[in-house]
Amino acid sequence: MDTAAYKKLKTSRGFTYNYYRVSFFQAQGYGLVVPDMLGYGGTDKPSDPMAYVASGHTSDIIDILDAEKVEKSILIGHDWGSRVVSRLANAHPDRFIGYTFIAVGYVAPPVAPHDPDAIAAVFKKSIGREGFGYWEFFVEEDAASLVEKYPESFFNLFFPNPPSLWIEHLAPTGASRKWVEADRRSALPEFFTEQEKDERIKTLLQGGFTGPFNWYKVVTQSLDYVDCQGIPEDRKSTTKPVLYIGCSQDYACVPALMRVALGTFAKGSLTVEEFDAGHWVILSHAEQVNRALSDWIKGLDA
Repeated sequence: MDTAAYKKLKTSRGFTYNYYRVSFFQAQGYGLVVPDMLGYGGTDKPSDPMAYVASGHTSDIIDILDAEKVEKSILIGHDWGSRVVSRLANAHPDRFIGYTFIAVGYVAPPVAPHDPDAIAAVFKKSIGREGFGYWEFFVEEDAASLVEKYPESFFNLFFPNPPSLWIEHLAPTGASRKWVEADRRSALPEFFTEQEKDERIKTLLQGGFTGPFNWYKVVTQSLDYVDCQGIPEDRKSTTKPVLYIGCSQDYACVPALMRVALGTFAKGSLTVEEFDAGHWVILSHAEQVNRALSDWIKGLDA
């Protein structure tokens, strides 16, 4: 990425964000504003989970869009980015033309404090096994230091080859800790070279894992539940166009479960694309994802 496109902005909350102006869709008349999210890359990495509540993220993103003088835009989120897209849709629907969710669908505002047993029960009823068991490890006090001790093992687990590795070693409670503590390894996925892997690990270690794991803690500590209490009911759905890109080999964020929440949110046009891919479809199937996005965006102009 052209470093000349890098920008810095101190948001109204006092956090400095690193973001990029990207010209991928420029030939079609579109630009992209891509922030390093809080806890990652060149953006600040506060250690307090409270800094990661959804209302804070929405405020930060609006500050960036205002700084770039972007009045209307299309939101695109992957994984935790889908949570940010969801809250922006709830809080600032007038600022957006449509919404794209990749891997993770719409994340509804929580209606009760976090209950891991209830989440596990939903997964077991729907697909016969756990899905988010790794959350328990990520929020433990020693998780960041353990991952920083065995970064390559964690990297191999988080970017699995094959994707089905998650069924046994990520989704069940306790499995991800066992993997990392044993310093287990697996083959790199085809979309990473050894050099790219080393560069990503270096970047992650420079920032540490406290920030990234705070995205989980803000949910498990029910900070997100409290933060979302003021969202009006009429803001919890939209008639604006929605695109969901699911991954048939994502064994944590299972498309069948993601579509349930999408059904409560998307009351207008809903486009669903599903690729034969793992969770990191934006890396493994970049061209196909870009084509799906491009076709969908063109349809908004029709």
